[in-house]
Formats: sequence, structure tokens, C-alpha cells
Amino acid sequence: MRELIRTNDAVIISFVESLLRDAGIGCLVADQNMSVLDGSIGVLPRRVMVVDDDLDAARRILVEAGIANEMRES
Repeated sequence: MRELIRTNDAVIISFVESLLRDAGIGCLVADQNMSVLDGSIGVLPRRVMVVDDDLDAARRILVEAGIANEMRES
């Protein structure tokens, strides 16, 4: 799996999950339970991961949605 985005913003994560789901691309949100360690204040970022074969398509979707600035460098 490859990291698509890393952010503390729950709205962005939810939006990306929705975009990917609508495109038929599976994803995994890693580190979402880390909030236990930071006291649920959202300091630690979460990562949206996709399988290697879906990375290019997922990146295109984020560009088309206008949130390319959220993507991690390859």
C-alpha cells in the first residue's frame, strides 16, 4: 500500500474516502486510533493508503476534486 494523503483534518479524510469509494477504489485510513495517545485533540495525522495499482487513479481523482495540495509526494 502507498500513502495518498496525511492530514489531521477529519473532513478532508472523509471527503477523500468518499471520492475513492465512489470511484470503486478501496482505501485504508491508518493511524486513526492514535487519537487515544494524543487525547483526542487531533494532533497526530492520519494516513489514507491505497494499493499500488490504484495510486495513479486515486491521485487523478484528488486533482480533479481540487485537493491535489493534500497529496503526499511519491
